[in-house]
Amino acid sequence: MFEDITKVILLSDMDGTLLNSKKQITDTDRAAIERFKSLGGHFSVATGRTIQSFEQYCPIIGINEPVIMYNGAAIHDYTAGKTLFTKPLPASAREVSSRIMAAMPEAGGEVLRTDGTYIFRNNDYEQLHTDLCKIVPFFSPLEDIPEGGWLKVLFAMSPEDVPVMEVMVGQENFSGVSFVRSSDIFLEMLPEGVTKGSALAEYRRLPGFEDFTFVSVGDFDNDIEMIREADLGACPANAEEDVKAAADLVLTRSCDEGAVAELIEYIIERCGV
Repeated sequence: MFEDITKVILLSDMDGTLLNSKKQITDTDRAAIERFKSLGGHFSVATGRTIQSFEQYCPIIGINEPVIMYNGAAIHDYTAGKTLFTKPLPASAREVSSRIMAAMPEAGGEVLRTDGTYIFRNNDYEQLHTDLCKIVPFFSPLEDIPEGGWLKVLFAMSPEDVPVMEVMVGQENFSGVSFVRSSDIFLEMLPEGVTKGSALAEYRRLPGFEDFTFVSVGDFDNDIEMIREADLGACPANAEEDVKAAADLVLTRSCDEGAVAELIEYIIERCGV
């Protein structure tokens, strides 16, 4: 599995994994990524972010490989400047979102498409998300957001309201969609069957990656399927307990201590470089 480092690709989650608690990439991780790439390894990211919000990180990380985006609903190649894969939400997503908003009027919400982010209800948690992503969103009533191409809908609310919404959508049993927590204040609606793991399976089919060894690392619920799908799935020491249970390798370092660097050291050692 690790015979040739030039046939290894590492896919890392962003928040809580590659980004530390200050939303920065540590110097330790940055240096390790550069070393890994200089030895022939391939590095990329699997994120819930949009094409626009992740672009700021491309020059910082030096991304040359396709990136899993929207928590698995798309794969985008920044080098080629094109989206390689998308799996949009069904047309019923608008009605589902409307029913959720009616049931939980305190929640904020946004629709994410390849052309940008459309906020249909703002609140403090939604504003926090916009500020973290450093994007300029569109503000639009839900009914006026363009049809088609909805890759995910993000609902933002207080941490105590997220479990309430999870129970509510579970009881409704909406068809064609699924829900996943991406942080303690975000619940996301994705196309049914879409996860970072399903996107990793699509990644394996991209030209040139068919015979690669895939390593993944993440810390939260939305990373579990990716960890299971990878040839080697890892998590930082700060990961949720469910994530640790799914991982092949639980790292000793947290995101603040260079967890990605620890994983890269492990890969290099396994490859015998």
